Amino acid sequence: MSTGWIFCVFVCICFSSGSFESLVISKGHEQWVGDTSMTRLLKKRSVSSPEIEVQSIKVDCKVTSRFAHTVMTTKALNKANVSQEVSFEVELPKTSFITNFSMEIDGKTFTGVVKEKEKAKQQYQKAVSSGQTAGLVKASGRKMEKFSVNVNVAADSSVIFVLTYEELLKRQFGKYELMIRVKPKQLVQHFEIVADIFEPQGIAFVDAYGTFITNELLPLVEKTVTDKKAHVSFSPTMDQQRKCTECDGTLIDGDFFIKYDVNRAQDIGDIQIVNGYFVHFFAPANFPRVPKMVVFVIDNSYSMVGNKMSQTKEALGTILGDLPEDDYFAIIVFSTTFVVWRPYLSKATPENVKEAQEYVKTIEVIGGTELHDAVIHGVNMLYEEQRNGTAPKNMVQMIILLTDGEPNTYPRTLPEIQESIRHAIDGNITLFSLAFGKDANYGFLDTLSKQNNGLVRRIYEDSDAPLQLKGFYEEVSSPLLSDVHFRYPDNAVNSLTKSHFKQLFNGSEIMVAGQLNDLNEIDNFAIEVSAQGFQNNVELKGQANTQKWETIFPGEEYIFGDFTERLWAYMTIQELLDTKDKGTPEEKGNATEKALHLSLKYNFVTPLTSMVVTKPEDETKNDTFIADKLTEEERGNVQKYGYTGIAYSYPKYTAPTYYVDGDPHFIIELPDQNDALCFNIDDKPGTIFNLVRDSLTGIVVNGQTIGDKKVIPGSTMHTYFGRFGIVHEKFGIRLMVSTKEIVVSEKGKRAKFFWTDTATVKGPNMDLHVIKDRSLTVTLRNSVKFLIILHKVWQKHPYHQDYLGFYTLDSHLFSSNVHGMLGQFYHGLQFEVSETFPGRDPNKPDAMMLVKGQELIVTRGWQKDFRQDVKNGENVPCWFIHNNGTGLLDGVHTDYIVSGLFKTI
Repeated sequence: MSTGWIFCVFVCICFSSGSFESLVISKGHEQWVGDTSMTRLLKKRSVSSPEIEVQSIKVDCKVTSRFAHTVMTTKALNKANVSQEVSFEVELPKTSFITNFSMEIDGKTFTGVVKEKEKAKQQYQKAVSSGQTAGLVKASGRKMEKFSVNVNVAADSSVIFVLTYEELLKRQFGKYELMIRVKPKQLVQHFEIVADIFEPQGIAFVDAYGTFITNELLPLVEKTVTDKKAHVSFSPTMDQQRKCTECDGTLIDGDFFIKYDVNRAQDIGDIQIVNGYFVHFFAPANFPRVPKMVVFVIDNSYSMVGNKMSQTKEALGTILGDLPEDDYFAIIVFSTTFVVWRPYLSKATPENVKEAQEYVKTIEVIGGTELHDAVIHGVNMLYEEQRNGTAPKNMVQMIILLTDGEPNTYPRTLPEIQESIRHAIDGNITLFSLAFGKDANYGFLDTLSKQNNGLVRRIYEDSDAPLQLKGFYEEVSSPLLSDVHFRYPDNAVNSLTKSHFKQLFNGSEIMVAGQLNDLNEIDNFAIEVSAQGFQNNVELKGQANTQKWETIFPGEEYIFGDFTERLWAYMTIQELLDTKDKGTPEEKGNATEKALHLSLKYNFVTPLTSMVVTKPEDETKNDTFIADKLTEEERGNVQKYGYTGIAYSYPKYTAPTYYVDGDPHFIIELPDQNDALCFNIDDKPGTIFNLVRDSLTGIVVNGQTIGDKKVIPGSTMHTYFGRFGIVHEKFGIRLMVSTKEIVVSEKGKRAKFFWTDTATVKGPNMDLHVIKDRSLTVTLRNSVKFLIILHKVWQKHPYHQDYLGFYTLDSHLFSSNVHGMLGQFYHGLQFEVSETFPGRDPNKPDAMMLVKGQELIVTRGWQKDFRQDVKNGENVPCWFIHNNGTGLLDGVHTDYIVSGLFKTI
């Protein structure tokens, strides 16, 4: 076995998110990944090997008016007489946009190109079909994304990796924060962190420190602060990095923080105009907080059992204790139904708070997740308080919703729940959501919150969950202004970012950016800010600062080009991506188009674009990889399913399978719980059931039942699925599969196939693979895959006839809106089973199951999975739910009957 080397460095990160960069070098085919491997490898070989030389590692951060531009550069030389593979890994903040990546190998540079995501996927389709992993970016931890690429470096050659990303720093708790995670794991020849900050408003303070900084290293943290500039650097020599004089181990192992704030005045804020673009920063000092009315809507469904409920109760008790006495509050807990602590809002007096805290201690878990009615009741409580006039006027109204699962979708679908709540709130109340744990439907809560002027925060199932909950509440607990409006001269500006904000919270900041129509008119650039403050309206008026840029920024070393224009583009793209998630279909389409255009224009890797990186594989060929930007929902899928949710990166896990086969038996595999559920559907032959419908992807699957040729004397009629209809509305695809033939139509073109031949058909948006008299695999382009199995019966059989089985192989690629008789289970299900007791069949014990807020008597049995053995099948142990799945299905089985094979109603 050959020997390898690892060199791990770091990255500069904005906000309080961590970072990590590594350079992995291996000889031959051996690769080492992860901290454990690093430890083993470093014991085998010291960093001082003459064959590999890391010549420099540098992170250069420039922050100009809150906009951070980071360049990470690593240079290594292969001094060996054989080629070696180098893997470069960097952890980035999830809120950043990659803007450039390049590799210089022995004097030749390979640069990444930003393209529309769909075009990038097409370019990489050949590699995907061969089973290679396309994604260079994966979720990493709570706030990070890991960028990684490996490359083969020839003997006596060098490699230089350069990665650039940009991010807008947000003010939280009265400060901005840069966090630099420093974990080189070894001694590095030239190791340097440099951060330059320029703020025209003036810098109020700068703090710089590290978790690993010893008394010996403290003098190496150099900080220079003048009126508007700050310079921070840290550059220890190899000897200064050592744990001891004779050691190869490094002291540099932890987080390096830079925190700062700017000077502020109680006026219209600071406006900076550069090259036809402006940005307006608004965070006035010394405004008193506005009292609030807050309704806590807390999920106590059975899935909250254990730590989640105890941690929620702990955090809520602390939050209640911190309520100012002039606030009003209410508590609603919901499961299958909701319960209100008091039927009205209570003032946060010590007596009321103590009673509420005692009530919180008594909350127990039970039932399902009837989110809709609980939130609507909270809205009505706030409106009733307004009508009665029992609380002071001008209070900020908010709902804080915490849930850990999928809301019940009967009788309403998820979009119907969102629309009902949005209609009730009507822009008057802010809704914040806390998605607790990996099973929470983040996408649903994100849209729901955005539609109602709020935001969603993921709460991770960890020992610090109470601190996460309290930290979020502290961010929104002290509103200073509400209904904040910014007005600029109508004829002077265009392309404004958001200019109306529901609240301004203490310690935060509002930013508005836009373009100027005429640079010659900036002397008359008047600005008005109106808002509702504590017991009075606030009206601020002022004039923009029209100083020339050369005067404001005399030190060009602090500037990284057209930063104001790029800041505007960054803000605009972020807002368009929000609109894409919450607007009308027309608004969503327009927002997507505009966001894509700006992403390509400014070379940002966003959820709509990808960076295509071509790297040399050897002397004769190159290899192509893709770097993507993950959405928060895709990040959550890593926790929940072990994949990122990007259709063209092949997951390395065994996906759960959901299928219907036999007469007809529905089987729901739940690998998280190492179990399965099953149920039968009995109805008359010819009935068409909706199995899958996903309004976001446009995919619909329906199945029509058939019966036996005739009933066996003394038995009942058995039914099976004899036809399936699959629709992909986006591509105009209709596929009909029966026991006799396969008919596909796409945008007016029609083709027919038969089970009697093995065939592979590749279309522009769908692939079909038929195995003679056995199975059909349907692959929708960059999307899901279905398997339909043909069960052949002897043609002269007196009672039975051919029938079909339907298997979903990539259920995780459906959106959170997926439903249907089978589709409603695609994103998992929580249930608890009691100890077994004897049932009617001595070989099949019964048990009590708690699922969706109902207690059901279920029976342990098994069904067949025919994917590997069409004739005999493989036994799948499962809990059988009786009476057509009653209690497990949303509603009853007849709710899923539709009028046609390609219909949804």
